[in-house]
Amino acid sequence: MARIAGVDLPKNKTIQFALPYIYGIGITTSTKILEISNIEPTTRVNKLSEEQLLAIRNAIADNFSVEGELRSQVGRNIKRLMDLGCYRGIRHRRKLPVHGQRTKTNARTRKGPKKPMRA
Repeated sequence: MARIAGVDLPKNKTIQFALPYIYGIGITTSTKILEISNIEPTTRVNKLSEEQLLAIRNAIADNFSVEGELRSQVGRNIKRLMDLGCYRGIRHRRKLPVHGQRTKTNARTRKGPKKPMRA
């Protein structure tokens, strides 16, 4: 089992589609990492050697922030917006959509379940 950045990658997937299981890595970033470390994208995770895994770990550590570091960075950015009191920060504070979506209908994911009307 391959463990990269504290995440266990699925064994039978190709490495190109297994790397996005790590927070902060998508398909495009995964492809770039594999180019840097000179690994064939169609290689299965369980077929990777220790040297290849080490090359992937080094490529990620040198070029990208992932997992805990990235999560804390995003959290700090949101907290900064809330402390500034700017529009986006206020929307975060009120747990409403931030990017201009409509809220009269929809937005149930952010707002939670409907509350009954009081007369």
